[in-house]
Formats: sequence, C-alpha cells, structure tokens
Amino acid sequence: MPELPEVETVVRGLRGPLEGRRLAKVTQRRANLRFPLPEDFAQRLTGRRVVSLSRRAKYIVMHLDDGQVLLCHLGMSGRMLIVKAGELKRNPSAWAKHDHIVFETDQGDEIRFNDARRFGMMDLVAADELDGHKLLRDLGPEPLGNAFNGPELARRLEGKRSPIKAALLDQKVVAGLGNIYVCEALFIAGISPRRQAYTVQGQRAERLVAAVRDVLGRAIEAGGSSLRDYVQADGELGYFQHAWAVYGREGEICVRCGGGEAVSPMKEDAVLIRRIVQSGRSTFYCASCQR
Repeated sequence: MPELPEVETVVRGLRGPLEGRRLAKVTQRRANLRFPLPEDFAQRLTGRRVVSLSRRAKYIVMHLDDGQVLLCHLGMSGRMLIVKAGELKRNPSAWAKHDHIVFETDQGDEIRFNDARRFGMMDLVAADELDGHKLLRDLGPEPLGNAFNGPELARRLEGKRSPIKAALLDQKVVAGLGNIYVCEALFIAGISPRRQAYTVQGQRAERLVAAVRDVLGRAIEAGGSSLRDYVQADGELGYFQHAWAVYGREGEICVRCGGGEAVSPMKEDAVLIRRIVQSGRSTFYCASCQR
C-alpha cells in the first residue's frame, strides 16, 4: 500500500495539471471501488474547477470551486496517472482495463485513477464538514507538521503498553505512518521496535520525531518507494527503496554496526538485520544498536 511519501509525491505531481484547471469531463466506468461511489459522482464533478490539492495522512484532498472536496485513498494498488493531451491525440483509444475514473481537464489532459484490486476509495464531502469526516476525524497530527513534536508524541504514548512499532502505526497517535517508514525511523532513532511505547519519553521521543521527519523527507525527495504497483503520477518509479537501512534486509549486515560492509552471515560476530512479526506485519531491525 502506498504510504505517506508516495501519496505526497502523487499530490505534488498532480498539482501542475490539475490546480486551477476545470474538469471538462469526468468518466465513471463503474459504480463502486472499495465502497460505492457517491450518487451522481461524475455529474457533480464535471465543470468544477480544482482550487487546490493537498494530503491528509494517506488521503488525497482535492478542493473544488463549489465548496465540495474530493477525498481519495489509493488503497493497495491505486494509481493516478497523467496522460497529456498530445499523447491522447496520438493514441486516443489507449484505455487500460482498470482505469475506473478518468478526469479530463480543460487543457485536454487526462488524469486516470487505475486500481486493479479496487481497494481504493473516493468520496465527496462539503469543505466545512471535512475535518469531521469519518475517515479523518480521529487522525493524529501530521508527522511533517508543527503539531508533531517530542512532547506531543510523548503525551500520546503515555500509558501505552503496546510495542512502539504498533503505537506508531496507530493513526490516532500520528497520521500517515506505515510499516516501511516506521521501521526505518526506529532504526535511525536507535529505538527497538519491541520497546514498550510508554517508555518513549523525553529525549527518546525527540530523537524519534526527528527520525520520522528525516526519513519521510528523504523518501519524498526520492519519489517514494516503488513496491509492486506504485508509480508516481508521471509514471516514473520512486527509488527510496534503494536507501532502506533495515526494511527488507533480513540477514544482511547492519549499516551502522558493520559500517555497511558485506559480511558473511557465517561470521560469528556479524551483526545482522533481524525480521520479526508484530501485529501481523514484518518488522526489520538491528538488535545491537536499537534499544
């Protein structure tokens, strides 16, 4: 599933072709995605001008000129793909099987929502009701926003007896964090994913906030991590997966303890990345430098 950096990358890629543009035509090729689409969905969007595009947690938020907001989640395999007007003229029938929603702008470009597994969703909500939407109202602070800091994280972790890994995946604690970037942030902060959440206070909380910001910032600059279906809005792959320190590296030498050198797993003093399962999710970490 695309995580926060991937969604942020998609939003940034969509701003150019969508912000300030009118939706000249909206084509709805099915009645539902993960959930039924709103009644008269395509008609309510057709003719509207896109005022702004932003992100809340892992949701794409599109504000329209009539006070409506289009709320979109990419799900497991959803993609927003931009097809420029010139490309359409050369190949006007180039529709993919899973292009379920197509937004055509007044410049002739198309933005296609492609979702093979149909775990994505779209909804329309009034702008003044957005914060109270059932999918947004209980979300914690944005990890890249000013409201997310050491004292606030420590406060939200007070009394939590779950492992810190599970606590960070709780969207009520902090919004938008997913499995990959929690593993990476805990490694950067030197905190074991097994540590009980309530013990992450003071300087530990400060280190963890800084680590979360660092890993998310670098991932966004790299265009996210491409796993299976994810591509950027322009069709390019993200490449942050090449910078992972622990995620997906079970059995490899720890880049901190071993200086990134290739060490045989047969060597007795080799410090290798471990994988455990927490709450049904794979966790990757170094048992030596994460405490």
